[in-house]
Amino acid sequence: MNARPSMWRVMLETQWKWTRGMLLLLSVASFALPLLSLRTSLDARSEGHFIASMQGWSAGYAVVAAGLGLVMAILGWSYDHRLRHVYALSLPIPRWRYVLLRFSAGLALLALPVLALAVGTHIVAFSALIPKTLHAYPVALTLRFAFATLVAYAVFFAISSATARTAGYILGKLGVLLVVQILLETAGSHVNVVGHLIDVVFATSGLLAVFNGRWMLIDA
Repeated sequence: MNARPSMWRVMLETQWKWTRGMLLLLSVASFALPLLSLRTSLDARSEGHFIASMQGWSAGYAVVAAGLGLVMAILGWSYDHRLRHVYALSLPIPRWRYVLLRFSAGLALLALPVLALAVGTHIVAFSALIPKTLHAYPVALTLRFAFATLVAYAVFFAISSATARTAGYILGKLGVLLVVQILLETAGSHVNVVGHLIDVVFATSGLLAVFNGRWMLIDA
């Protein structure tokens, strides 16, 4: 009964060693984002300008969330890829359980940057620098950031769990789509292959729709 938690702790410790540098760096970025957004908005002449200035940092939250998912997924599998998955295959557990342990260990480590963002957003929310007529939404922003990080981590984890050749195939197909789109535009065609793909992925009902739209800490 004690083998599973012990194995999970070992995996958690090893993934912490592999990822701690980038994880701490991105955690600092998560903490600093809301503070920087507030700092750059203090000179706003009106409440509308204040909101617009805060909205200018929306892309930063999405980029950090996607970066966290990408870094944790790639670094989480880097050791296995270097050893050609010999360690994973030598363990007396099914492959699916090994993948689940590795995924959950990385997921636990992602709690650190999410917590860092929560602290930063609450510092801003309880500061006296926000116009009285505006409202802060630290919990909503933190939950969205956490969900976006989870989505990015799950997507990149699935891709990284395969071989480098498989990842190359996926990126290669995306490259082919871009080339096809360029050729169609050169030929005068109005078919927008990439645009339809972006709609499928990032639209309101898309796979990565959480990254789209406004990430507002302060709003009316």
